[in-house]
Amino acid sequence: MKRRVVVTGIGIKSCIGNTLNEFFSSLKNGKNGIRPIEFIDVENMNVKVAAYDYEFNPEDYFEKKELRKMDRFCQFAVAATKDALNNEENKNLLNYYNSYDVGVIFSSGIGGMQTIEKEHEKLLKKGPDSVSVFLIPMMITNMAAGLISINTGFKGENFSISTACSSSTHAIGEAFRKIRDGYLKACLTGGAEAGISEFTLAGFNNMRALTTVKDPNKASIPFNLNRSGFVMGEGAGAILLEELSLAKKRGAKIYGEIVGYGTTCDSFHITKPDLEAKPQAQAIMNALKDAEISSSSVNHVNAHGTSTKINDAVETKALKLVFKEKAKDLLISSTKSMTGHMLGAAGAAEAIATILSLKEGISFPTIGLDEKDPECDLFYTPNVFVKKDLKYAISSSFGFGGHNAVLCFKKYED
Repeated sequence: MKRRVVVTGIGIKSCIGNTLNEFFSSLKNGKNGIRPIEFIDVENMNVKVAAYDYEFNPEDYFEKKELRKMDRFCQFAVAATKDALNNEENKNLLNYYNSYDVGVIFSSGIGGMQTIEKEHEKLLKKGPDSVSVFLIPMMITNMAAGLISINTGFKGENFSISTACSSSTHAIGEAFRKIRDGYLKACLTGGAEAGISEFTLAGFNNMRALTTVKDPNKASIPFNLNRSGFVMGEGAGAILLEELSLAKKRGAKIYGEIVGYGTTCDSFHITKPDLEAKPQAQAIMNALKDAEISSSSVNHVNAHGTSTKINDAVETKALKLVFKEKAKDLLISSTKSMTGHMLGAAGAAEAIATILSLKEGISFPTIGLDEKDPECDLFYTPNVFVKKDLKYAISSSFGFGGHNAVLCFKKYED
């Protein structure tokens, strides 16, 4: 028996908002969270902008002694999940569930990169004895899921998925399956990333993935003719999923419903997507099949939309393969135009944006889109949001290594 799975809690940490209300308002109004890099020395780098969360204050959530043991990505992860549980319905979740029936599936693409960089510098300057005893638990990608469990007491299935830019989309999809198929009753899921450092900026820049544009308003411009690479972002998205009847029984607030999940692999190239777009299209079709709906039922897409030359054109091609003539009627948004690319957290933040789109009936704008690429000839909601009743939407993530993951959401109806 397939169980209906709903979203009953949301937490977000991003450069455009650290509360759900802030995040929604910023998306609706097209707020650009990209700014010149001020917190590290980029004088000798080509990359000058990033989507850094300057407003996040970890001391709002943690004691100082705790912070010494946590990389920034874990701070984001635990803070976001605390917010997802911080209301009357969710704060006492274990009054309703056995702790082993509630899981944590929470991802990161690259884990504690800032810790790795800092501790490696200490090693080179002062020797091996200077390296922190907390290096390993601070750097490993699964520690976000572990700390969330320690913080909440949730003792069900607990693991992390690392598939680059698709990491948190895969995490949410797997959590959905665990509840739908009866292995869990509830699950905290999503992803976190905090990889903005000299080391990672240099690596992504040297592979020509990042934009070198200095103007924040012209840096992350998905589907624009003049796009030149993505802008590195950071943050976390946390989603509480539950089986519908149990959520209703305890009086939970329901934000939306997840109804499908599809995934494939390109088997093509370590960083470049399959230029034929067939694996990406198949992932979308798999999600629709899982949701038991036709492509004509979907009217909104939160695109992967990274602002890289190849990705945006290939994603457009994939949408045309799936939706055919109806592709031109889709309302498509790339929220990375505002948040930058949050890497392993991108899928979670964009899933939250998709849930909000359905709930509020809004297709968020793709900002900075003033000259559309002829290869990207669909409707990407340029610059201003569109108000429309939306019933089904998909959110897509395509990661380095050819990892493709797609979630299908539905506007909640009792």
